[in-house]
Amino acid sequence: MVRVDPETRRIYLACARGLVAGRISLDAADDAGLDIELPVFSVGQVGQLANIHPQTLRQYDRLGLIVPERTEGGARRYSLRDLDRLGQAQHLSQDESINLAGVTRILALAEENRQLRRQLRRSHQSQGSSMFAAAADGRVVEVRRSSRARLWRQDTMHDEADPTDSKSLIVWSVRS
Repeated sequence: MVRVDPETRRIYLACARGLVAGRISLDAADDAGLDIELPVFSVGQVGQLANIHPQTLRQYDRLGLIVPERTEGGARRYSLRDLDRLGQAQHLSQDESINLAGVTRILALAEENRQLRRQLRRSHQSQGSSMFAAAADGRVVEVRRSSRARLWRQDTMHDEADPTDSKSLIVWSVRS
């Protein structure tokens, strides 16, 4: 499990509050560069954010409705995506009176739809605007290219070569 520094945790918490309040969408958080799959929230935090009892969260986990990541010690950690799914599940089951099997299917279809919209948006972006890197936990993540990163590399490495001709990759890590 990746450790998250306090400043990053505060950013994710603010985003989670916006998600729960309906002020931002999961796609907006993703577009802003947040890792919506990063497991940063405990059962207690999610319970407070979503106004749901922790035992209900554990039941949803047992049913496979919302399955959080686990720490080495077995504690549940929820991501922004899990929190969004939880909000949708609550709405569907409580406001629309849909049973949990129906909620599970609807959430799966909604996630598939979101992924397709994301792929469509990314396919409309200019070619070569993204690259892929390995995250600290081994997952492959997409990193958008920017001229800022290229300028940073040029300044940092004192690269005399033409920066538009570069095929180098810089990997950095933030440790707390």
